[in-house]
Amino acid sequence: MINTKEIYKALEQVMDPEIPVLNVLDLGMITSVVVGDDENIEVRMIPTFAACPAVGFIQGNIKSVLEKELNRPVTVTLDKEIIWNSNRLSEEAKEKLRNFGLAAPQRHNGDGYVEIMLQTPCPHCNSTNTYLRSPFGSTLCRAMHYCKDCGNMFEQFKPVE
Repeated sequence: MINTKEIYKALEQVMDPEIPVLNVLDLGMITSVVVGDDENIEVRMIPTFAACPAVGFIQGNIKSVLEKELNRPVTVTLDKEIIWNSNRLSEEAKEKLRNFGLAAPQRHNGDGYVEIMLQTPCPHCNSTNTYLRSPFGSTLCRAMHYCKDCGNMFEQFKPVE
């Protein structure tokens, strides 16, 4: 009998294609895992952004990794009852983002989105003497910032309510 601990361990191998240092658990994308009486596995997930072009790719990776690792049929469905927000990122994920050179989104309570975007610590020198250069980065989930202290441009994983 497969237990959920084994499933979550296997899910650690499913990396985000746009930020390859983060897995689907780091991102808080998995909302539930169920093992049926027939030992089929159902994984429910949420995308980090509604229009994320990688959703189908991630679903396929979850299915193939789990089927390979656990030798059981897997169904991956989108959970339409839960909406992802950046507070779902684990602290470990935020540290991985910084080490990757991306600023992590600050924790928020739904207020002051603009202020959060303006007070983004630089992942290179940790200075908050930064400014938002563009709310649009290389992907939908990123924004461009500039650090006035170290002179580096950097991307931020956008905070999402």
